[in-house]
Formats: sequence, structure tokens, C-alpha cells
Amino acid sequence: MPETEAVPGPSAPAGPRPVALLLPGQGAQHAAMATGLYGWEPVFTEAMDTVFDALGAVGPQLRDDWLAERPQVPLDHVTRAQPLLFAVDHALARTVLAWGLAPVALLGHSVGELAAGVLAGVLDVRDAAVVLWDRAERLAALPPGGMLAVAAGAAELAPFLREDVVVGAVNAPRQTMLAGSARPLAAVAADLRAAHYTCREVRATTAFHSPAVGAAVNSEVYAGVRLGAPRTPLWSAYSTAPLTPELAVDPDFWARHPVDPVLFGPALDGLLGSGDFFLLETGPGQSLAGLARRHARVRCGASAVTALLPAAPRGPEADREALLAAAARLRAEGHPLPGLAAG
Repeated sequence: MPETEAVPGPSAPAGPRPVALLLPGQGAQHAAMATGLYGWEPVFTEAMDTVFDALGAVGPQLRDDWLAERPQVPLDHVTRAQPLLFAVDHALARTVLAWGLAPVALLGHSVGELAAGVLAGVLDVRDAAVVLWDRAERLAALPPGGMLAVAAGAAELAPFLREDVVVGAVNAPRQTMLAGSARPLAAVAADLRAAHYTCREVRATTAFHSPAVGAAVNSEVYAGVRLGAPRTPLWSAYSTAPLTPELAVDPDFWARHPVDPVLFGPALDGLLGSGDFFLLETGPGQSLAGLARRHARVRCGASAVTALLPAAPRGPEADREALLAAAARLRAEGHPLPGLAAG
């Protein structure tokens, strides 16, 4: 019998793959997200307190609702979900930076891109917290809306769209999020389910990334904010490419984030097409890590991915164990983590 030629598998990386951070956005929030690290991990705690302090009188209210078993304002409300997601994303990223990691790329989803902008040096964390609170208050004043995750491609869903319902996010080739005002979005969801599409309501009370929130756009709030070019490559989920210095200093670009569609899937394609990385999700849950795990470059072993927190809330100890497990994976990859004692 003729010999069968061996098919080579993926070659082992020559050294530790550079780290790229993934920062999640709306929909990733949940009760008690990352609270097991507050008061336990010093860098995380200080970074969270910086955001609370920047928000002045509303900061303690935000912290109390985050830590409360029964918050006065539900965490899915835009005035809680948006600032807390930003704060947790930023604080987790600061934690791993304190370990001695130097990420070579950043990729955020929705409000996660604002946190990425802070980490890249585009704007200061205190300024970001203030403009985000302005955004949240404006969004909260709008009529109710929502988002719908659908297992289908964006083009396939076009015949179902109506009124102000649009494609709000493209997360993967067959993972699309629709957004719009409450009544037309509910009608679209009913039509899709009748056509046997798998749909899931996203944890949002606002029609993020749709024309329905256009009234919340406010570039004037950036008048006193100093914007600069990224010092770390920031792959924008809005432009699907590394953020240019010109775009980074454009207030309209940042102000339009709640309205413009999030193209996370194409941005992830671009990032992973530029090299091999160890992807680290620095935010609540594992939504972006889950998307990345299904990417061809991760499935073939060229890139790898892990997350800093559990996929679902399981209590304070689970938060701490997940953080330490992620550190162990980074060490196994070959990153020494000089700023973290071996555990």
C-alpha cells in the first residue's frame, strides 16, 4: 500500500504569544460581577474606587448597587450597566497590567472600547467616567428599547427588519444582534421565531447601536476632554481596524458609539489575521472568550484564549479562583508575571 503523507499539525509557538485584551460590553453585566475581587485584590479595588470617585455624588450609589444583594436600581438599567461594565473592564485590565503584562493589542465591544481607549492612553479614566455618565443619563431618558441576539448572518436578517430595528452588532458570521425600540423589536422577534430562527433577548433596556438612541449623542461633553493617539494598538469594533490617531482624537467618533453598529466579528478577524495572540478577556463573564474560542485561528491552535472571571456568577471565591487560574495559564504560556506572587 502506498504510504500516506503525514499532515503537519500547528507548530508550537517559539515563545509566549503576545497578549491581547478583550473587553466586553452591554449584555455581559450580571449581579455581583467581579465583586469577589473588591477588597481582596488591591489594584482592582483601587481602580474601581477611581471610577466611583470620578463620578462624585453618584459614585457611592453606583458602588452600593453593585455590591448590594438587592440593588435599588437594577444592574441591567443603563445607568448601572454602562458605568459598571466600564469600571470592571478597566479594573481587571489594570490588575493584569500590574502583574507585569504588556498587552500588544486591545479590542473592546461597545462600552468595552471606551475602557480600551483609556488603557491605550487615548483619554484619562476620570474623563471617560464623566462622559460615560453623561451618555448613560441621556440614554436613560429615551423610550424603552432592547437588543436581540439571533443565530443568523446579518444579510439573512435584512427582510425581517422594520421601523427603527437595525443590525446593532455583528459578533460572528452567524451571530448577529438586532436593536430597536421595544414594540417593533418584539414584532421582529416574533417573526423570526415563527420562521424558526433561534433568538435571545440581550440584557439591555435600551436600543443600543440603533437610530433609536440618536438623541443621546452628545459630542459637546468632550469639549474639556484631552484626546490623544493610542499608545497601544486598539482594534476598533467600529472601524474594524487599528484606531488611527485622527479617529482617536475625533469627539464625534466616541460620541456616536451608542448609535453606530459594533462589528466585533470583523475586528476579531482582523486582529487574529495580523498575528498569533494569547487572548485574555478582562471583563465579566466569558462572552468574548466564547466567540474567540470558535474562531478558526484559535481552533487550530495558532492563538489561545482565556478569561479572568467565571462564565456565570458563582460567588466571591469563584471570582478569585478564576483570576488565579488565568494567571496560571499565562505562566504556563511563558509569561513570568513578576508582579504576582506564585500561588
